[in-house]
Amino acid sequence: MALLEVKDLHTSFYTPAGEVKAVNGVSFNLERGKVLGIVGESGSGKSVTAYSIMQILEKTGKIVSGSVKFDGQELVGIGEEGMKKIRGNKISIIFQDPMTSLNPTYTIGHQLMEAIMLHTPRNKQQAWDRAVEMLRLVNVNEPEKRMKQYPFEFSGGMRQRVMIAMALACEPDILIADEPTTALDVTIQAQILELMQSLQKELGMAIIMITHDLGVVAQLCDEVVVMYAGSICEQGTADEIFYNPRHEYTKGLMRSIPTLESDGQRLRPITGTPIDLLNMPAGCPFAPRCDAAMKICLRERAERMQINDNHQAACWVNVRDARNEEGGEAE
Repeated sequence: MALLEVKDLHTSFYTPAGEVKAVNGVSFNLERGKVLGIVGESGSGKSVTAYSIMQILEKTGKIVSGSVKFDGQELVGIGEEGMKKIRGNKISIIFQDPMTSLNPTYTIGHQLMEAIMLHTPRNKQQAWDRAVEMLRLVNVNEPEKRMKQYPFEFSGGMRQRVMIAMALACEPDILIADEPTTALDVTIQAQILELMQSLQKELGMAIIMITHDLGVVAQLCDEVVVMYAGSICEQGTADEIFYNPRHEYTKGLMRSIPTLESDGQRLRPITGTPIDLLNMPAGCPFAPRCDAAMKICLRERAERMQINDNHQAACWVNVRDARNEEGGEAE
């Protein structure tokens, strides 16, 4: 049994302008000790999927339907008191921006100890010891001294290490990392990713890595989910996604990555802009930006097609190619 099972998840935000369907029928499993990457451009529904799992949506947001099971236990509908036992203890999250995720008016030690005492039976001294231990684990120098300092005394990379220490302090089974390297320079990014990789192997936890950086995915992830307009357009192992992409959006993402061979050549960006989630089309949401779009793409969404045992994609191009191989007519 998978550690986390997300099935047909729908999440919407209710605004004065109407219903924003931010997550539309997302389904995936996360195995113990594995790293799952969720990729896609801004507004694709990556973070909202994570916040739905943690049930930390804004007041205007609501899980409309679907199922989220952790270790066989259904989380949708268990209420705030039930989720308090899950958050931190079983599933932790590193938020996107370490600059704003820490309270500037409290010391690092106070914030770490507060999280530990909230989610574990440790007393104040035990929480102090655990906080120092976690700072040492994430390679923060002079942890006892750092405990008494404020966030503004830390660099961006060090603040991110503190956020990782806070998320791991209660030894969760799943760590959700919401673009943990976005605000950091390339050198610090590499250090943070290397740290997460070593901690994942050392602690044996599962990770959901939310990112738009395909380099991060290639380095860390076992499996990849590609999202567009709140839906999963392709899903498979990292090797399948990188070396055999089967959705036109995934292919576009791959073409926009600079390579050694592309030296001196212009990159091929994905043209156009993401669709308006207030007015979802009947067909494939990527069709207006797709060079390979057919008439049926504008009328109807493709079902997820099984490419092989480890790979699925929801694209009419695959259906057309399969029909051509069978000798049938394409749309």
